[in-house]
Amino acid sequence: MCGIAGLYNLNSTLTSLEMQHLAQRMSDSLQHRGPDDAGLWLSEDGRCVLAHRRLSVVDTSQAGHQPMQSADGADVLCFNGEIYNFVELKQRAINKGRHFHSSSDTEVLLDALQYQGTEALTYLDGMFAFGWYQSKNRHLVLARDLFGEKPLYFTCQHGLFAFASELQALTVLPGFDPLITAGHIASLLAFQQIPAPDTIYAHCFKLEPGHLLRITPEGVGHSHAFTQWQPAPQEGHGNAEQLEDILLRSTQRRLIADVPVGAFLSGGVDSSTVVALMRKVLQRPVQTFSIGFTDMPESEHLEARAMAQHLDTEHQDLMIDPADYAGYANLMAACLDEPNCDSSCVPTYFISQLARQKVTVALTGDGGDELFGGYSRYLELKQKAAGREADITARRWHLGREYYSFMGQLFPDHYLRDLFGCVPALASDQLLACRRALDLDQRAVIHRVRAADVRYYLPVVLAKVDRMSMQHALECRSPYLCPELAEFAASLEEQALLADGRGKYLLRQVAQQYIPQAWLNRPKKGFGIDPFMQKAKVPIWHELKRRIDLGGMALDGVLGIGTLKLLSDKILPAWSVYHLWSLLLLELWLESHPHRWPLVQHPAMP
Repeated sequence: MCGIAGLYNLNSTLTSLEMQHLAQRMSDSLQHRGPDDAGLWLSEDGRCVLAHRRLSVVDTSQAGHQPMQSADGADVLCFNGEIYNFVELKQRAINKGRHFHSSSDTEVLLDALQYQGTEALTYLDGMFAFGWYQSKNRHLVLARDLFGEKPLYFTCQHGLFAFASELQALTVLPGFDPLITAGHIASLLAFQQIPAPDTIYAHCFKLEPGHLLRITPEGVGHSHAFTQWQPAPQEGHGNAEQLEDILLRSTQRRLIADVPVGAFLSGGVDSSTVVALMRKVLQRPVQTFSIGFTDMPESEHLEARAMAQHLDTEHQDLMIDPADYAGYANLMAACLDEPNCDSSCVPTYFISQLARQKVTVALTGDGGDELFGGYSRYLELKQKAAGREADITARRWHLGREYYSFMGQLFPDHYLRDLFGCVPALASDQLLACRRALDLDQRAVIHRVRAADVRYYLPVVLAKVDRMSMQHALECRSPYLCPELAEFAASLEEQALLADGRGKYLLRQVAQQYIPQAWLNRPKKGFGIDPFMQKAKVPIWHELKRRIDLGGMALDGVLGIGTLKLLSDKILPAWSVYHLWSLLLLELWLESHPHRWPLVQHPAMP
């Protein structure tokens, strides 16, 4: 796990020395992602420079130093992530007569790219974002893993192409334009994080998950997908024994490390199953970590403690007070390179801080809900759609509209109209595309919505985990996000996902071998559930209201001066804590990050 950055000079006036200094500044801004080592590489012609910050996890020796050059010096790689099946890939290469000088997965990835080209990406089980430079043809290739576990941002301004693990590293570029439009703000509020390929900045982009991008002396190409996750149910396919076998294999691979490994444990099905499988693989107690909320009987930390006792783990937890959420907003705004409205950033930050005191790697349960149908909204939508064929045909009911309202959309359209006077173009176009995709899809409802969540919601979760964990140089790995398991989950029929009025049916069949049945039948909880956040609402609203009354808010530049004051008497207090949190977080983020509004904004609300 690391931080990467790089520059490719298309036709800028920067000298090679200036390029190196600039890449160093970008690298320095990523130090929290990789405190163990740093490296810089410049091509012979001065066209390309790659930078790397290293968190040593596999082969902690200098043999794993990056950027890493191939033996002939023709190829150079700066890589963020882990290739979990590198041992198997390495053995195949050795059987073909190739030699290695380290036990690093980076060297295996570089070898695979050099000999197989981008086709090698289809054989990887891992989370990755990398920049691969080929000196012979002066091509720079960027790539990102199937689900986008590892981030990769890029921009091209003033003849200079730049990429980095975090958006804030791009803001140091000379003449950087931090333009933000009403559409970008509205998109953020609708989806909690702006969907790729867009970012909060109009001139910066995220490489989409499962995509690659090639930059050549002729210019920047178009990104294209080398892999994609889409449900494709097969009749009678998949059983609990097969799922357990894949999960065990995925978990075992994700335990490979030369540093201590632990796990996040919430007490839910996903994380508890992961910990149980870790225990089975390692045949010894593992270290687990959880977060609880003070003075809240609904807090999950007691259940996590009980599950830790059942699984015989070495467990630690930390209590935080929801009443302090308004104060945490400043911390979150400072940590986030791109705003993310997921309120569970706060507990994720603190559980990462807690875990890092004992381990360098933590396994998580991320992806289990999306792949195996765990969210209650899946069953709710199935029930709403049942028997509505006539309404659907007559266009009186739309799955897309039903889902992208208060389910898959944080700020519904009428909230956006309250703020902006309309739904700004970028958000409007994105929402239309999401709704149409759901309406035109002929698959069962759960398959349609699972695909939508993997495309638009899972990236919010993964970005949260990446940013909060990497603030503490902690690497998070999820066994649910391996390609083999993803392919298995994509093939499942509806009855393997939803049964007995609950989701994750097949996954529960695996879990019940390790976890008591009564435990599995409990209602689902999460870090950001309502009872905790309701306690946070009053202080969050007071802080937001204080700033509104004081005037001069950064948000005035896009919403119009006075808009929030007009809304603050009746409309804003009726909004949920999650909406108020998002506005406060966004305001604080804007105050602490460079931004520029268009010269002409949408007129203020009358």
